[in-house]
Amino acid sequence: MSTTLPDLGCLLTEQRNPKTMALDTFTPLQIAKAMNQEDRRAVDAVQAVLPQVAQVITWATQSLSEGGRILYVGAGTSGRLGVLDAVECPPTFGVSPDVVVGVIADGESAFAKAREGAEDSERSGKEDLRARDLCSKDIVIGLAASGRTPYVVGALRYAHALGCKTVSISCNPNATISREADLAIEAVTGPEVLTGSTRLKAGTAQKLILNMISTGSMVGIGKAYQNLMVDVQQNNEKLQARAQGIICEACGCTAEVASAKLDEADGNAKLAIAMLLLECDADAARTALREAGGHVRQAVRNAGSEGRTA
Repeated sequence: MSTTLPDLGCLLTEQRNPKTMALDTFTPLQIAKAMNQEDRRAVDAVQAVLPQVAQVITWATQSLSEGGRILYVGAGTSGRLGVLDAVECPPTFGVSPDVVVGVIADGESAFAKAREGAEDSERSGKEDLRARDLCSKDIVIGLAASGRTPYVVGALRYAHALGCKTVSISCNPNATISREADLAIEAVTGPEVLTGSTRLKAGTAQKLILNMISTGSMVGIGKAYQNLMVDVQQNNEKLQARAQGIICEACGCTAEVASAKLDEADGNAKLAIAMLLLECDADAARTALREAGGHVRQAVRNAGSEGRTA
């Protein structure tokens, strides 16, 4: 069943911004100031929907805890933002690339080369999720600044039919995709500096929300201790140094002790931290973390001590 879409010209994100009607006469500094001023509206728009974002973090944490995935689905700029957030999760949180997945209309090639026509098929949204073996444990988050993208509508309908939790993120009130989701986030950012260019503050608002969802849910499954990313992957010298520094910060130890403990833990920073805080070997620390659901703080509590830095 196809969806009757609202006229594009009726959308708030497509309206002309009265503050920038003379944009083509602005100096570079005036352009920068105008954009900076409008970007503040993105932050305000996100602030207005924080309770909904918190609910998504709760659902996403539950999905991940049960072995499910977070799937972002979108087209154009919105789709690229979903892919960007997804691909940054493995190095930051040490998760498999299959845990947070960005699904963009017309496939991965559309990330680097715009293929805007691909967003017009509801069927494609459904089929792309089917191809990824979507199951009821997954959470599907549909992204569309306009709130009317057929590709996203199709994906959300399919996900809902399978019993997935579904979320929509748009930048217009009363969005079409809002009616297809269990929870709708409408971060209303208003007309763009450059009319209709929703890669600007609408895109910024979406990115801010995705940052919150991925970071919040990863914290929820134990990927942070205090405010340290203890599961960071060490794929280069900078990240190796960061892991060592994280251990020093978490445990109040020297760089030499952190390096030695990191070696004992086969490069696993979280395990090294647990070994130091619990004053135990790798096997015992591994068991403690498993019993604590991967949370360092809970492992320390279970051992009967908060430790000096917990």
